[in-house]
Amino acid sequence: MKVLFIGGTGIISEGVSKLAIEKGFDLYLLNRGNRSLYIPEEAKVINGDIRDYNTIKAVLKPYSFDVVVDWIAFSPDDIRTDIKLFAGNVGQYIFISSASAYQKPSADYLITESTPLANPFWQYSRDKIACEDMLMSEYRNNRFPVTIVRPSLTYGLQMIPAALNSWQKPWSIVDRMRRGKKIIVHGDGTSLWTITHSTDFAKGFTGLIGNSSAIGHAFHITSDEVLTWNMIYELIGKAAGVKPDIIHIASDFISKVHPESMGSLLGDKAESVVFDNSKIKRFVPDFKATVSFEVGVKRSVEWFLQHPELCTIDSDWDAEMDMIIQKYCAGDFMYD
Repeated sequence: MKVLFIGGTGIISEGVSKLAIEKGFDLYLLNRGNRSLYIPEEAKVINGDIRDYNTIKAVLKPYSFDVVVDWIAFSPDDIRTDIKLFAGNVGQYIFISSASAYQKPSADYLITESTPLANPFWQYSRDKIACEDMLMSEYRNNRFPVTIVRPSLTYGLQMIPAALNSWQKPWSIVDRMRRGKKIIVHGDGTSLWTITHSTDFAKGFTGLIGNSSAIGHAFHITSDEVLTWNMIYELIGKAAGVKPDIIHIASDFISKVHPESMGSLLGDKAESVVFDNSKIKRFVPDFKATVSFEVGVKRSVEWFLQHPELCTIDSDWDAEMDMIIQKYCAGDFMYD
């Protein structure tokens, strides 16, 4: 089976690409010449920019694919391009949406695929919802063969996942812990959350590739392990060999003094969320998440230690954390 990943060089797709190769898929990756540790040697790379329609149409003309997965579609304009390129000539198109699209504030802690999609806090999530709406309209009206996948917080070797960390330089939170600096945990740290290792996500995802029964459906794929944020940060500290000095700060305060955090917090991680994975297990019966967060984050920390050149620190992020703590400890609780 010939499969095209558009993008496919990110943290989530790392585990998917490797497992797809192991399962015997003939995997192609379309990107702008990026070659990274995320790409298996066996994958074939096509150089091109998916957002340049006229050029990419010519680049892809010699190829045909059974399945196309777009990992980097974020807006309805991106989806329009994909529909023009692949309508009528692909058996399945998989769109990577986001579990942050689910209703915020949540009406129920237990999330299923039928939970409404609505997020007033995060434009990223609203754009993903708009993409889903466009694709499902194409499916209903023109039989466009879409499958939608909504990852939640998913990580691999090159990520230390936390509610507040530098995504560009994820070693920053470990460095901060090791220096004994205070670590912000939003709220009182007792809300529930699920973090999924990319190798587990890959098991469910590859089971959807070429699965004709999955067309017209949406799925989330997560671990069944549920942790509090206090536990998550303690496990990061354990992997780093330290006990983090945690300070609890309300999510709305963090969002007020650091507006860049609003979407990720109030629009996602401030909510208690437990995912019901019954649907993906029905469609992919052998799917089972087996990597606990304790094991997975330890692997990530060990990987960074083996690659000291990547143990870089985001000084801007570190200063932002200091600023939030300083304002909180100064009693700066004024709101507009």
